[in-house]
Amino acid sequence: MKVRVFVLAMIMALLTSVMAVSAQDESTIADIVVAQAGEGEFTILLAAAQAADPAVLDALSGEGELTVFAPTDAAFAELPEFVLEYLLANPDLLTQVLLYHVVDGTVMSEDVVGLLEENEGQFTVASMDMGNELTVAATDMGVSIDQANLNMEMLDITASNGVIHVIDSVLVPPITLPTVDPATVEGDMVSAGSSTVGPLTQAIADDFVEAGYPGDYTNAITGSGAGFERFCEAGETDFSNASRAIRDSEIEACNSIGLDPIEIRVGTDAIAVVVNAENDFATDVTAEELALIFSTATTWSDVRSDWPAEEIIRYFPGTDSGTFDFFVEEVFEEDEAPLLGASNGNPNENDDVLVAGVQDNPFAVGFFGFAFFTQNEDTLNALALDGVSPNQASVDAGTYPLARPLFVYADAGIIEEKPQVGQFLSYYLSNVNNVIGEVGYFPANPFALNIAKLEILALTDGMMGGM
Repeated sequence: MKVRVFVLAMIMALLTSVMAVSAQDESTIADIVVAQAGEGEFTILLAAAQAADPAVLDALSGEGELTVFAPTDAAFAELPEFVLEYLLANPDLLTQVLLYHVVDGTVMSEDVVGLLEENEGQFTVASMDMGNELTVAATDMGVSIDQANLNMEMLDITASNGVIHVIDSVLVPPITLPTVDPATVEGDMVSAGSSTVGPLTQAIADDFVEAGYPGDYTNAITGSGAGFERFCEAGETDFSNASRAIRDSEIEACNSIGLDPIEIRVGTDAIAVVVNAENDFATDVTAEELALIFSTATTWSDVRSDWPAEEIIRYFPGTDSGTFDFFVEEVFEEDEAPLLGASNGNPNENDDVLVAGVQDNPFAVGFFGFAFFTQNEDTLNALALDGVSPNQASVDAGTYPLARPLFVYADAGIIEEKPQVGQFLSYYLSNVNNVIGEVGYFPANPFALNIAKLEILALTDGMMGGM
């Protein structure tokens, strides 16, 4: 049903679109890109095509029919400036990236609609980048190509040799980072931050040490906020673990000491809302009930009249925690007062303390990172939210309401001064999906991970050789 709704929405957009440029049928795709560059739409795309292997422009000017998913200047501007500069200076990689936006043959929007209907809302198509596949899916925004959204008002720009569809993000193909030998990495490292990301970083670090890293590495569990304080204010750490995005005030603090924080996606978490295993009445709650449980309800019967008239004992992360911040943002629209003002509240930065609190009381409830639930499944139950339980399938589908991205934040200057940091982060991204399930989290979607790898490649190329 969901797929049909979005497919119908797409069809309606097509009916109102005037961007099927039949008047340009005699122009090639390359001609249209040049013309639109003159109007400020594809200036960077044209510059990239000119900087890449000449075969790219030859293909866009040739007779063979192609479909091009074209990022606008605004889409390119979303890339970090150092990444765009790196791409433009590396023709081979740039060519790979551009060809990843091109599909052999003409795929009109009506073809996309038909394929989505036939394939339950998602299908793949081979790009001209060594056949690497693009994922086309029906989404809340309409239709996506990998992580990019189709611009529903700029579809079916027809040319003599194919068609252009405009997208709002640059597509990044699979990236293979240079191999790092930990035994050859010199120098010490320090990180701090999220109690959620910290165990994942530690698992990678343990492998790094076991593989021969001879230096000292300290990974402090402080909470995301305190981690940013050590990174952005005190300048004590080399990178920061975070279970939430960095705030503008924290970026300003970083800038004040000469740091420019770079966001690197490493995985995905699902905040688990848990009760004691002896709790046999609470299994699934609505969004409204979840807010009541962690605010004004005094007893469980205040949430549902047929639940016990027993006091709710609440356990949740402290205010330095990114988990706290994310929960407040999603459940209370960024207002922390209802949670902090709730009776029987027990905030703590130590997730093990939260786990123990819920384990010790059959009427307790708490929330924390999914890993701490999976480590204690025999004594805790995770609540479904609006009928959706936290698991790999619901996280991948984007249906679990409390799924969230996990990050580390680095700085180009620190990596230049301490190459071991860049080498470790390269090793991190190359190996994270091998261990993330064991730690208790979920892989980042491949599109986000490819962008993260491209960032690290741009920061470290020359230290470890090319791609």
